[in-house]
Amino acid sequence: MNSAGMRVSHPVRLRKIAIAAAGSILAAISCAPRASAQASPLPPKGEADVHEIYDRLLSQIEKIPIFDNHAHPAFADDTDVDAMAAPEGASEAFRIRETNPELAAAAKVLFGYPYDDFAPEHAKWLEAKTTEMKKQQGSKYFSNILDRVGIETVLANRVAMPDYLEPARFRWVFFVDSLLFPFDNTQLEKRDSDEALYLHLQERVLRRYMKQEGVSNLPGDLAGYEALIRNIVADNQKRGGVAMKFEAAYFRSLYFSDPSRDEVEPIYRKYHAGGIPTNDEYRIFEDYVFRRLLDSAIALHLPVHFHSAVGIGDYYNLRNGNGLQLENVLRDPRYLGVTFVLLHGCYPWERQAIWLAAMKNVYLDSSLMELLMYPAALKDSLRQWLEVFPDKIVFGTDAFPFNDALGAEVTFWFGVNSARKAIAAALAEMVAEGEVTEARALELAHGYLHDNAAKLYPPLK
Repeated sequence: MNSAGMRVSHPVRLRKIAIAAAGSILAAISCAPRASAQASPLPPKGEADVHEIYDRLLSQIEKIPIFDNHAHPAFADDTDVDAMAAPEGASEAFRIRETNPELAAAAKVLFGYPYDDFAPEHAKWLEAKTTEMKKQQGSKYFSNILDRVGIETVLANRVAMPDYLEPARFRWVFFVDSLLFPFDNTQLEKRDSDEALYLHLQERVLRRYMKQEGVSNLPGDLAGYEALIRNIVADNQKRGGVAMKFEAAYFRSLYFSDPSRDEVEPIYRKYHAGGIPTNDEYRIFEDYVFRRLLDSAIALHLPVHFHSAVGIGDYYNLRNGNGLQLENVLRDPRYLGVTFVLLHGCYPWERQAIWLAAMKNVYLDSSLMELLMYPAALKDSLRQWLEVFPDKIVFGTDAFPFNDALGAEVTFWFGVNSARKAIAAALAEMVAEGEVTEARALELAHGYLHDNAAKLYPPLK
């Protein structure tokens, strides 16, 4: 006892208690499951073999039915496959050239193709084979292809839907860029040879839409043109459209200003019946119509898709096509009612673009990326997406008919095969480094390949 009558613990006894307690804590930590520890930059030695994890995950991921958020399914001679076209002789990235042996491998899987290349005499075999299958299977042909590659549903980006795509498997995404260019486009077409082709095609789509509405000439005032826009979008939705699509990056910057009606009305009045707008006048008009199209998307609950990455043609402007320029629109509170999907993930700016998905209504789609990037490179991009906003990323093939022999069928298989490998590899690394469990990894794979996209569109009636 001390002078105040308080009991004093013996210092030796205290030291023994402290040592025993510390030993118990260390033992508890060493026995704790790894999931409770922090993620490691390297797999623990002897505890995690990334290759084994990859094999286990891939075997399960290959069974996941896919929701393809973006594709252009069509036969090679179908001019409605897109509102755009590849310019003659345009440069092609290394992996999508006919010389890539992966394309021949896809043809082997799908059609029993007996060759290792697409030499002209060999390609004739494939063309004859697919022609015969189309005759035999009719409207089931493309649905059967989806079954072969493991795709449940495809969003078909097309000018119009053909009778050879079954509505139960292929849902329509329609183009709206032509509504931005109703005037004389002579000045715009002079910019380069690609623009001359592209704008001619947009004029064709606009005439088609106007005929659909029973209109032969542009309305006499801006209010009438706005009404025409609303009617076209609403009728396309009634015809089965589940989203609207902008390919605007081929024509202009993806930065859209916010002009007033008072600025635009005199421009429309001046040029609706003839005359060539200046570039500045046309840009103001385009920006205004773009905003009105977003208003229609809100009113009709239509998701809005953007081409937001590299593009076809030798004159494609990378700076204009950078999807990050949409930030002023995506973060505008007026458009919280719009679901925005950035097609192709803003590639090659995909690592910055994932932060746009902080907005609850913004999603990134990986279509095209798995065609241009080999799985090893795609793995790194997908892993970064998974580690930031895994519930905001969706898969797409960007399947497209290259020609009579190399059709969309091959690119469906090609895109799916690349993405399954890449997502399995990304998740295997995350599991090995303690970021997620294998069970959680498979949940994330289901989200990317199917669930995240499926919830964005109305169910089939």
